[in-house]
Amino acid sequence: MTPPKEALEFLDFVNASPSPFHATHEAVKLLKQAGFKELKERDNWNEGKIKNGGKYYFTRNGSSVVAFAVGEKYKSGNGFSIIGAHTDSPCLKVKPVSKKEKAGYLEVGVQLYGGGIWHTWFDRDLSVAGRVLIAHEDGTFKHTLVKVDRPILRIPTLAIHLDRGAATEFKFNSEAQLTPILATATKSALNGTDKPSDENAESEKNHHPVLIKVLAGELNVKPAQIRDFELALYDTQPSAIGGAFNEFIYSPRLDNLEMSFCSIKALVNTADQLADEPNIRLVTLFDNEEIGSTTAHGANSNLLPSTLKRLTAMKIGSDNVSATAFEESLHKSYLISADMAHAIHPNYSEKHEDNHQVAMHKGTVIKINANQRYATTAVTTVVLKELAKTHNIPVQEFVVRNDSPCGSTIGPMLSAKLGLRTVDVGNPQLSMHSIREVGGTEDIPNAIKLFDAFFLKFAELDAKITVD
Repeated sequence: MTPPKEALEFLDFVNASPSPFHATHEAVKLLKQAGFKELKERDNWNEGKIKNGGKYYFTRNGSSVVAFAVGEKYKSGNGFSIIGAHTDSPCLKVKPVSKKEKAGYLEVGVQLYGGGIWHTWFDRDLSVAGRVLIAHEDGTFKHTLVKVDRPILRIPTLAIHLDRGAATEFKFNSEAQLTPILATATKSALNGTDKPSDENAESEKNHHPVLIKVLAGELNVKPAQIRDFELALYDTQPSAIGGAFNEFIYSPRLDNLEMSFCSIKALVNTADQLADEPNIRLVTLFDNEEIGSTTAHGANSNLLPSTLKRLTAMKIGSDNVSATAFEESLHKSYLISADMAHAIHPNYSEKHEDNHQVAMHKGTVIKINANQRYATTAVTTVVLKELAKTHNIPVQEFVVRNDSPCGSTIGPMLSAKLGLRTVDVGNPQLSMHSIREVGGTEDIPNAIKLFDAFFLKFAELDAKITVD
């Protein structure tokens, strides 16, 4: 069975996105191909840059992106149709001083980022990706993406002969034993890579010179030009279609690059259908959701509020701007917080609530929690259900068991910050936060269709709903 083309497109997206910087770069590529124009947050947008029918985007920190399409009938004070997702996933990150050597091996010190299932990182073919700050002869510094495509790191497990208990219970210390091996000291010395190529290169004092030389070779620069970096480890095994009927996606970073991809695709799909649109359609992909979002480029920053304020303050589609245009627009707006959901696990079905056993291929999941760990309400559920019903798109509903903990998303945070009507949704998956996760191929086109319908029909539907 041939998988949907959207699932194959997603494989290309996620394989090219081993870090939030790469995910943002890949999202921008899709936007540029669709004719979106780049803006800079530091520039003045009031000089006729934003127009009805226009398509725009900007990035922050290279790891978050905001993209929007302005309806032909939009004017200041009208609403925003928003989808929010995030670009980051749990991973290991290289420490600022990573150089370690033990028992004849060169090792790389790493930090834990987010709540990963860390035992899944053992015995995988790992490499590094992220951004590097390069110094140039003219005195400038450039943010440059790097992705080493070959495996250069590995965290080996201890042989069972040396720890019989590991067969039934695998325990490890995340500081001492979750440390990847880069090379042997013997080979490094024989190849002359154990010493800095430049005694003034700060990076080669803090990190093994061989690692810096690998990065320099990838970037075609001198090791001394590498001033600093933010590098994440990633599994070099590509994402793949699997299952007897090609119905599964086996992949890292489904949480949350799948929802990021679907959001951007829906905005691109609908961005040329703006003739009757009174709203601004907007997608924002934040960084740092996995660590709480309280960063300059996370959902708890001013990224979304400042964007909405700037747009409502402009004379787009009208000569006058109300002093309360921002506040008016928020109550005409709606946010879909898009983050992955838990499919029922056949080997742990008792962990799922009896009446809310989410399945792959049966639609995007509306996530509900009485304690507002998800921001969904009856009103926001009705909006999404009506859109799904009208367009014959399947959706499901999910709650956790009363005796189970519940995760959270950017939804409650943004809903509280802005007073936005918000619904939390996500596609079902297994193995969330593992280095290798599992999703359903049909769920990707289902989510894109749902988001397409939201962008195209929300303003029309919202006119029929009254809740003050």
